[in-house]
Amino acid sequence: MVEFGLDTFGDVNDKPYAQVIRDVVEQGVLADRLGLDFFGVGEHHRDDYAISAPEIVLAAIAARTERVRLGTAVTVLSSDDPVRVFERFATLDAVANGRAEIILGRGSFTESFPLFGYDLADYERLFAEKLDLMAELLTEGPVTWEGSIRPALRAQQVYPKTESGRIRTWIGVGGSPESVVRAAQYGMPLVLAIIGGAPARFAPYVDLYHRALKELEQEPQPIAVHCPGFVAATDAEAVDILWPHARRNLDRIGRERGWPPATRDRFEADVTEGAWHVGSPETVAGKIAATIRDLGIDRFDLKYSHGPLPHEHLMTCVELYATEVVPRVRELLAA
Repeated sequence: MVEFGLDTFGDVNDKPYAQVIRDVVEQGVLADRLGLDFFGVGEHHRDDYAISAPEIVLAAIAARTERVRLGTAVTVLSSDDPVRVFERFATLDAVANGRAEIILGRGSFTESFPLFGYDLADYERLFAEKLDLMAELLTEGPVTWEGSIRPALRAQQVYPKTESGRIRTWIGVGGSPESVVRAAQYGMPLVLAIIGGAPARFAPYVDLYHRALKELEQEPQPIAVHCPGFVAATDAEAVDILWPHARRNLDRIGRERGWPPATRDRFEADVTEGAWHVGSPETVAGKIAATIRDLGIDRFDLKYSHGPLPHEHLMTCVELYATEVVPRVRELLAA
């Protein structure tokens, strides 16, 4: 059965950072109460996102929830220490009674590299070596590892151990074939971040992942997708509410990356044909069902926070997604 989740980066609005973080906790609690399967928070180190320590936010949510699985979207492994990542998530897993998940990635922003003293010239090597070490740590046995980025480990135990013996750990990718094959190499589940273009165009990556798992003699693994979206009572209301906030976010990132200014026509085209799952519950359900069918995925995560969208709209979106969109998607998939 397909699972359904939500992702947020804790986008900053007109409230202080502290209140944005408290609001994210409330959104996670609501997701649990309404029966969603997963709630993920991103890691960023810039002024337009409030969450730089996702495990702490997730622990606050864990203390007030019972069922929803809690993870990152993503953990920027390249600029972190894999040993500390494991320790923090093993601790979260204890607080959450086994509900912790990790999504490892390189991140779409690079602010964490100078912040933590890493050279962007080492971008590929840092992720490759740290992922290799992380794979060893996840076995929860004595770790013997050697690389060029940190001191070697010799039969080193790392604590705490988890009750299940393994933390569910995914690799998040943005469309690089090499990253897809790397996930298969380590036998880790795959998360495809689909933030632009038609989701169906990612079908070759899904096929590549399945073929790589088979050729590498790995067990079958689930695939999830992360897509932007927003739900309101009607299609027009959803676009009208979201557009000014999405434009502010897109234009800020665009100025940093050399993109042209966002236009409403282009945005509405992305809503109709691209990665944005925006509209009424019926419209969003239809598009999610199509994405699931086209890609044959096991979990769909809606990235529902965008720029300075107010908390009240985000809570409404969470409620509509859980109570109207998800049941309708299940009906469409069963038809």
